Amino acid sequence: MENFDIIAIGDTTTDAFIRLKDASVNCDINREHCMLSLRFGDKVPYEFVEIVRAVGNSANAAVAGARLGLKTALVGNIGDDDNGKECLASLQSSGVSTNFISTQAGKHTNYHYVLWYEDERTILIKHESFAYTLPDVGSPRWMYLSSMGEEASPLYDIIPPYLDAHPETQLAFQPGTYQMKLGTERLAGIYTHTDIFFCNTDEARRILKREDLDIKVLLKGIRELGPKMVIITDGVKGAYAYHESDMWYMSSYPDPKPPYERTGAGDAFSSTIVSALAMGKTIDEALRWAPINSMSVVQKIGAQAGLLTVSEIEHYLLQAPADYTPKKIS
Repeated sequence: MENFDIIAIGDTTTDAFIRLKDASVNCDINREHCMLSLRFGDKVPYEFVEIVRAVGNSANAAVAGARLGLKTALVGNIGDDDNGKECLASLQSSGVSTNFISTQAGKHTNYHYVLWYEDERTILIKHESFAYTLPDVGSPRWMYLSSMGEEASPLYDIIPPYLDAHPETQLAFQPGTYQMKLGTERLAGIYTHTDIFFCNTDEARRILKREDLDIKVLLKGIRELGPKMVIITDGVKGAYAYHESDMWYMSSYPDPKPPYERTGAGDAFSSTIVSALAMGKTIDEALRWAPINSMSVVQKIGAQAGLLTVSEIEHYLLQAPADYTPKKIS
């Protein structure tokens, strides 16, 4: 059995980016709750469509690790359609092993529509109904678990004993919509086996079922669920980490120009942290690497085109501001 650096587990999809030009956004006074508006019952023009294959939280993580020189694989499902074949080809061309991807007869490969307006996106998603299983993936350094459909529930009972039987494998958990919907009690085994946990501030409040704005309350609340390390991102404001008795704040890397499209910024951040740790980097180093990959991703269309190599990240580090470093918070 070949041992991988990162085994990513989760759904993959094709994203069809539809660049809108005749729309509007309406927000509350704090710009926290916004609605994308199109003329109802009319013909609405768009600028162009770009198709991006084999994306999704876990697929993005696998590609990010491969781009950084790691041996990665994706555990997921596709249908026996042309879309599935193109997703396989895309992963293989990115250096990701597809040995653990199941092609299921009579099923359609996931296909999402991304309504892209200005530098933000609203995604229309549909998870196909797959039969989820966990193949024997050996003893990877890291298992990266993220977004899957509703039928994936059996996996959450299989993964904890698998990790118990492979103590050398660490778990990174970046919950998707359905996983958050299942609740922390149903996923208690996953949370308690998690070595590093990722979400954003809104997701942290949803998971904890509270509206606290204090980041320290959110960090501690997630840590109490079981993860050894918690990282919560806050968009362009930066990210926060909590491990053992220490908390850190890490700023965003300066954008060389205004972001083009923000899909995949969070995935790039999380997967770069895990990849850096898999390479033997310290958490301090990993926190400096991650915002650089996020910055690069938002300059391109989709979650993978902007992912960087090690040498490219090091190049940006040399140009970083003097204060670009994690800062402890009390």
